[in-house]
Amino acid sequence: MSVTVETAARTAQAAVIVGIDGPSGTGKSSTSKAVAAELGLRYLDTGAQYRAITWWMLNNGIDVRDAAAVADAAGKPTLVSGTDPAAPTITVDGQDAAGPIRTKEVTAAVSAVSAVPEVRSRLTELQRSIAAEGPRGIVVEGRDIGTTVLPDADVKIFLTASAEARAARRSGELAGKESSDLAATQAALVKRDAADSGRKTSPLAKADDAVEVDTTELTLNQVIQCVVTLIEEKRAA
Repeated sequence: MSVTVETAARTAQAAVIVGIDGPSGTGKSSTSKAVAAELGLRYLDTGAQYRAITWWMLNNGIDVRDAAAVADAAGKPTLVSGTDPAAPTITVDGQDAAGPIRTKEVTAAVSAVSAVPEVRSRLTELQRSIAAEGPRGIVVEGRDIGTTVLPDADVKIFLTASAEARAARRSGELAGKESSDLAATQAALVKRDAADSGRKTSPLAKADDAVEVDTTELTLNQVIQCVVTLIEEKRAA
C-alpha cells in the first residue's frame, strides 16, 4: 500500500528538466542514465547526436574539415533518439548507430563537426523538442545544456574531475596496458576540452546557476546520489 501511495505521489509531481554538463570522463553518461532510471525520468545523450551526425558525414564523403560542406549537409540526415534510460537508442536514417558512433574515427572528427553553427542550431532545436515531450521530465546530458540548449532547466549540474582521473576512466583504467596509452588518452581529452571550450558557438561552459560537482574522488554511486538529492530538493521546494 505504501509503495502505491509513493508511486502516485511521484506521478503527480510536475515534470522536472535536468541538465548535466561537463567534459568527457566526468561520469556524465553513467550518472545521467542512473539518475533518470531512479527518478522515473527520460534520458537524452546529446553527445551521441553530435557523434551520429559526424558518423553520417564521414560515411557520405563530407570533408569534416570543410565547415561550409558540413553546414550544407547538416539538415540531410534523420536522427531519432530513444529516451529510455535503461536502453537508450539512436538511429540515423533508420539505421542503428549506437555502435558505429563510438569509433576512434568519429571521436577524432566530432569536435570539428560540433563547432559548425548550422549543426549546433539543428541539433539544439531537436534537443529542445525532445526535452519538451512527456509528462514526467528528462535528464539531458551534454556540454552546453545549461547555457544554451535548456537555459531554463529546473536543475543544472556541471560535473568536473581531474584530467588524470578522466583519462583513467575513459581508458577503462587501462588494465594491463602501457602507461603511454593513458598519457595519450589524457592528451586527447585535454585537446578536445580546448576545442569544445574554445569554439565560438555554444562552447563547453558551466552555467552561472549550475551546481558544480567534482567527481575526482567520488564513486559513481556517490555522484548519482548527490545529483538525485539535488533534484529531490528542487522538487520539494
